[in-house]
Order: sequence, then structure tokens, then C-alpha cells
Amino acid sequence: MLSTTEKLIFALILLGTLVAFFHPVIRRIQIIGRGRPLPRSDNLGRRIVRMLNRVLLQRCALRNERVVTGLVHAGLFYAALTFDTMTVNHTFEGFVANFSLFGHGPAGAAVSFLIDIMALVVLFATIYLGIRRFVSRPAALRTSAADSAIIYFFLAATTLSYLFFEASQVAAFPKVHRLSFLGPPLSRFLFGGAGDSLQLQATARLAWWVHLIIVYAFIAYVPHSKYFHMFAGPANLIFKRKESPAEIQPLDLEKTEIYGVEKAADLTWKDSLDAFACIECGRCQDVCPAFATGKPLSPKMIIYNLERHLLRSYRQLRRGERGELPNLVPGIIAPDEIWTCTTCGACMHVCPVEIEHLPKVFGLRQSQVLMESQFPAELNSFFRNLETNGNPWGIGFARRAEWAEKENIPLAAELNEVELLLFVGCAGSFDETGQAVARSLVRLLRQAGIKFAILGEEEKCCGDAARRLGNEYLFQLLARQNLELLAKYRVRRILVFCPHGYHTLKYEYPRLLHLFTDLPASEREFLQTIEVVSHLELFNSLVKEKKLRFKESAEVVTLHDSCYFGRHHQLTSEPRKLLKSVPGVKIRELRQHGEHSFCCGAGGGLMWTEEKIGERINRVRSREVARSGAAKAITTCPFCLTMIRDGLKDLGEEDLQVVEISQFLASNLS
Repeated sequence: MLSTTEKLIFALILLGTLVAFFHPVIRRIQIIGRGRPLPRSDNLGRRIVRMLNRVLLQRCALRNERVVTGLVHAGLFYAALTFDTMTVNHTFEGFVANFSLFGHGPAGAAVSFLIDIMALVVLFATIYLGIRRFVSRPAALRTSAADSAIIYFFLAATTLSYLFFEASQVAAFPKVHRLSFLGPPLSRFLFGGAGDSLQLQATARLAWWVHLIIVYAFIAYVPHSKYFHMFAGPANLIFKRKESPAEIQPLDLEKTEIYGVEKAADLTWKDSLDAFACIECGRCQDVCPAFATGKPLSPKMIIYNLERHLLRSYRQLRRGERGELPNLVPGIIAPDEIWTCTTCGACMHVCPVEIEHLPKVFGLRQSQVLMESQFPAELNSFFRNLETNGNPWGIGFARRAEWAEKENIPLAAELNEVELLLFVGCAGSFDETGQAVARSLVRLLRQAGIKFAILGEEEKCCGDAARRLGNEYLFQLLARQNLELLAKYRVRRILVFCPHGYHTLKYEYPRLLHLFTDLPASEREFLQTIEVVSHLELFNSLVKEKKLRFKESAEVVTLHDSCYFGRHHQLTSEPRKLLKSVPGVKIRELRQHGEHSFCCGAGGGLMWTEEKIGERINRVRSREVARSGAAKAITTCPFCLTMIRDGLKDLGEEDLQVVEISQFLASNLS
């Protein structure tokens, strides 16, 4: 197709495009490579298969948060694959006359039909996305306006230049068999009837050049834009964490010199990959309870600002000049951004490329608490109370079992071995509302004939809030004391009714054991075997075994899903099954329920901080509860119970009763 001179020029353009593309890509790879190590290479084959499944089937985009946008993005993805394939074909066509990846028969004709469809898809998607970003302008999309405009220009220009090329091909070579339905009418519109064959062939060659130059310019621009997520996104999907979004990597306090994330050099390689994989779609921002209530936190902006900071810090990171880098807080991320996060995990749940926002928040909090001693003032008393009395309220630890004095519950110290330990937790031990939940749970267990014991005054706070607030030292201190008790009393199984205690005991305590090397190996081995079960799981099994039966009720209830039971550990069907086990009960679902439940505002340790900025999160959730029209609201967490009850009180909706699910079940025992 091309002359020797043209081939030389084309080769130089191709080489220049490759250099322009890979130079910024290599810089990003180098930045990622400078990150702290993080093991994510296990079962690499399965990880790749999972990524291909999510990308090729567009399961990352076709989600239930933005249905229309997801469909548009999926269409754009498949169109891009089609046009990318044609670009490869056109590139080889420049060096090899009459080259075709698809041949010149029926397959090639079918491809001409397919690419016309995809051209329409791209043009529709470009118009839709352009209107959404520049006309509708939702808050989630108010970044990188120029970048978006350039991308939309290239999408449109690439497609229109291809259609011009196709039309000129039809005019220059009318006898070639094709199934294109756009080319012939466009050719007639642009070129009329039959014309000078040589002139039309020259036009076709010019159209080929114009199209390829636009495509190559787009390719060169991609690494500098958010469109780079086409490459970083799939890589990010490969290295998805297996743990719960709220799980925190333990710190070896004796061997670690830098606690948490103070500077960009302290980020893991996965943190940097997250930053470059961001699509800037803003889904995380849309579902963030802090952002929704007028607080300065936007999960999207944390990642957005981090990416730009990493690129600005390329030279220092490459040279290992950590001291030359500014502190991330407050230099890049404001303190109020990290201290208003409820750690609900909604941001991570909806992210199409599975960016991990929470580990960054946790790392920044650790640095602020352990290295800078910078945290909300009210946490001074909170940390002190935990350290001296093993509970957030600072009530004497000797009073931890007072709630159970009339219940005649055996203590672990009275038994040789504990088959089932009820880990009451701080709310169940000291808070009046939590104590009522604990008593209801005891009633259910006894009705089912289950034997159990409690630790009594020996029990300490599980440390969940301390850890999520960045005080890893205090968390490990509390965890160590509880683990020693569990080993001492040979506990086989632990029952927990607080989702935060469930998460901490089941998933975070076992990962600490390798740090406690002074514990006998036999004890560490035994502690790994302890089973932790939630009351939701246990009660469902007791109902199934017909050890729990309930009388008929005509109540209409609504259910608030706890973030830590529901979103973090997928325990969403269990509470609904329990409610349905009460004959006659009708569940009226909240608009945001199940995996999309809206946080009550207590998570991440925020139960113990002052919510001074914006609207209180619990009021927003309580307003939704009130609008449900249900006669009673059910929670699965004692902290959610307190927050929803307080929120309804603030709204003047005190007539709407709120109870924890154990209380509801106990009140309906037959």
C-alpha cells in the first residue's frame, strides 16, 4: 500500500508512538516497584483467570450502582477491543500490501459490519459520557475536565476518521465485498457517484494516514490520562486482597521503625498501583457516608491526590530520598479526611477496579497516632480508658460481669475447659442498651439448651476501635491479654454478637500470633484452632435444628445491616432468614440495604469521637429508617442500635422502636 519512503516515515511514527507510550509507563512501573513489599503473588494463575472473567465479561462495570453507565462502559470496552484489533490490522497493512487479519472473504465482510456497529456504540457512548460530565456535572465527576475532553475528542476523532476511511475505501474499491452499512451511504454522501479512480484511491490513502495518526496520538496520550486504567485496572484486579476490606496488616512494633504511612515512600507497591488504576468514576465518593453528610472526606480524592503526588515525587522515590518527601498528612491529605472515615468499606465494595482505600486510611492514622501523636482530642480519654480499665468508658473492670449476676452464667475460671465462650464485649458489659441485648442472647441460648460461659471481669476490650483509630500498640496489648485467657481456659468456640468483635476475634487475632513469639508454640497452635461464630450464624443453625421456635407475629419490620457483618463479611441473608423464621413477620427493606447498606456512623472508632462537621451520619440513616413505614427497626449490632435510636430521637421519631435482632427473637419465643 505504501511506498518505501512512506513506510520509512510510518515506521518512525510507530517508533515515536511506542516511545511516547512506554516512557511514562516505565516511570509508573518504577514508582510501583519502589513501594514496600506486600505478598500478593499466591495462586497467580487463579488470580489471572479471575481478572479475565471480570474484565472480558465486564463484570467490573456491569454492577447494580450505575446500571446505564455500566452498560455504556461495557459497550465502549468491546468497541475499543474491536478498534484496537483494526489498528493492528491497519499497522501491518502499512507494511504488507493487501494484508488482512480476517482475510478478504466472508470473515472480512462480517468484520466490516461489526465495526460499523461498534462505531455507533463509540459515538453514542462519547455523547452520553460528555453530556453526563459537562452538562449534568454530578459531584463524582468534577475532576480532570480537560483530560475528559481530550479523551472524548480522541474517541470521536478516531471513530469519525475511520468512517471517513471506510467511505473512501468504498468509493475507491466498489467491487470489494463488504457488509458495511455505514460506508456505502457515507461514500455516496461524500463522493457522489463514480469518480476518478486514481483520485479516490489517493483520498483513501490520505484517509488511512489521517486515521492512523489520530489513533497513534491517542495511544501516546493514554499513559498521561485516566484512560491508563485500561492497563493498570486489570493488573489491579489480579492482585485483589483476599482479606476483609477492614482487616489491617499487623505491625511488628519491636522491629519496625516507621509505623504506618507517613510519606509516599511508606506506601506498598499495591497502594501505588491503586493510584494509577483509578478510573475517577467517583462511585466510591457517591456511596461514602462521610462525603454524603458534608464532611471533607472523599475516597476518590484521596486516591486522585495520591496519584499526582506520586508522579511529582518520582525522582525522590527512584533515588530513595525519603527525607526529601513531605508528610502525606497534612501535606497531601487533610487530617479531617482520615478522621471522618467510618471504615464502612462501601468505597471498596463499589470500585470497578477494586482499589483499596481503607488500608491507606488505616496507615495514615497509625502514623498520626504512633509517630506524630496527632489525633482528635477526645481520643486521649478513650485510649487511657482502654489501657487502664480495658473498656472505652473507663468503668472499673471489676464491674464487667455485673450485668450477669442475676443470670447465673458460669465463668470460664470455674470450668476446666470451655466448649462455648460468650465474648460479651464492652457494649454488652457496660452499656445499658448492650446489656439488654446480652440478656436476650442468654435467654435464646438457654431456650436452645446451649451451655456456655463468660470470662467475666477477666475479659478485655477486643481492641477493634483502638486498631481502626491507629493505636496498634494498644490493640496488640489488649489482644495479647485476651489471647492468653483463651489459651488458659482452652476455649474451643467463641460466640460474638458484636460485628466488630466478630471481625477482630475471627480474622485479626490469628494474624497476630506470629508476632507473639514468647507464647509457647503449643498455645499458638491451639489458638489457631478456635472457631469464632456470630450470633446470626449460630441462631440460624439452631432454628434449622428446631431448637428455637417462635410464635406468630404480624409485625412489619425493617432491617439495618451492619457494615461489618454485611458488607465486610457477607452476612446479609442470615438476619433475614432469622426474621422470616418468626411466622407472620413482614420485612420492609430500606432503600440502601444488604451489601449497599448505609453506615450508622459508629464504625472505625467514630463512636468515640465528636462528629463536628456536616450532618450527623446516624441522622441520615435514621431518616431512611423512619421513611420505611415499618413499625419496628431491627439492627444486628449494639452500636448500630444506639446510633439509630439516637438518630430517631433527634428527628422526633421516638415512637419507632429499635431493637437488636436478639431482642426481637427473644420477645417472640414460643
